[in-house]
Amino acid sequence: MKLIDSIVAEAASIAQIRKDIHAHPELCFEEVRTADLVAANLTEWGIPIHRGLGTTGVVGIVHGKDGGASGQAVGLRADIDALPMQESNTFEHASRHAGKMHACGHDGHTAMLLAAAKHFSKFRDFDGTVYLIFQPAEEGGGGAREMIKDGLFEKFPMQAVFGMHNWPGMAAGNMAVSPGPVMASSNDFKITITGKGGHGAMPHMGNDPVPIACQIVTAFQTIITRNKKPLDTGVISVTMIHGGEANNVIPDRVELQGTVRTFRTEVLDLIEARMRQVAEGCCAMNNAQCDFYFNRNYPATVNSVPEAEFARQVMIDIIGADKVKAQEPTMGAEDFSFMLEAKPGAYCFIANGEGDHRAIGHGGGPCTLHNPSYDFNDDLIPLGATYWVELATKWLAQAKK
Repeated sequence: MKLIDSIVAEAASIAQIRKDIHAHPELCFEEVRTADLVAANLTEWGIPIHRGLGTTGVVGIVHGKDGGASGQAVGLRADIDALPMQESNTFEHASRHAGKMHACGHDGHTAMLLAAAKHFSKFRDFDGTVYLIFQPAEEGGGGAREMIKDGLFEKFPMQAVFGMHNWPGMAAGNMAVSPGPVMASSNDFKITITGKGGHGAMPHMGNDPVPIACQIVTAFQTIITRNKKPLDTGVISVTMIHGGEANNVIPDRVELQGTVRTFRTEVLDLIEARMRQVAEGCCAMNNAQCDFYFNRNYPATVNSVPEAEFARQVMIDIIGADKVKAQEPTMGAEDFSFMLEAKPGAYCFIANGEGDHRAIGHGGGPCTLHNPSYDFNDDLIPLGATYWVELATKWLAQAKK
């Protein structure tokens, strides 16, 4: 493994910053302390910053030895927000704020990009500009979209943008990247079925929305198995069914909620249209009213082919071909997708291990994402930061040609 010496030398101090962020988690668009910490460190290291994009975003501006005159620029992105969940860990850097936790490793993502920033503050052996993007509100807030709306790519013109996420369950020391879709789109729906309530002993006097809801839930799965092509990936999950208040009373209405995940917009279009037809049709044939709401949150995260291959080669140069894995697509979602819709780039995984790195006092659960026992593996900081530095430096070098 070819790690950058200056980054290795600073890894312990950067890990302390990571633990400080972990102990003080902030939810989407509330990352004031985290943004202050990021900004203070970048400023101390002599890196100019811009604040306020996407409410709490921070962008660090690192010009190379030409002062950025070449006009070539690349963006590196880390997310900074936490999750609204209670941490079960009791080690020293566990969350100090009830109901808030860095359970997805955004504290580690921030730390790896800060480690790269500290290196860049001392070594700028490249022409062009590296933009360090510290993005808020990935966890449901669409912070990437909001930074773009606020002019991210106009204020900081770049030819490509790259992201990285830690990945538990993969042996530490490995990385993964692939072209094409790597994370699914995230979409949610709410369907309200309104019938006519009544006494449970006299169902003929009303119009029961409960069996109508059951028909809809069952019929939705035929969309997946009988309407779309078998090779097109799609998931419909009805995750909430709300209706009724007493066991002998037929309710007036039942509400269904859930999510839809796909990799292709065409498949999403088909699923949404068929869901509406099924829901409205089931209600119509049962003389009930249907209110159908469908919301498209995050698009699929799709890596552009040249940038994914470029990132893969950078990884090979650092850790060797045997440690660079194919990136298995996941049905989870990621708002870096908005950046990849606007710019070429690639989103990769860096292995977080199985959880053996956790200190005494970790929770009893596995070290998986969105788990109350999760903790980021600080051993990744030198590798992740080295990857960022090598990626940006080599990308700018080839962009000049």
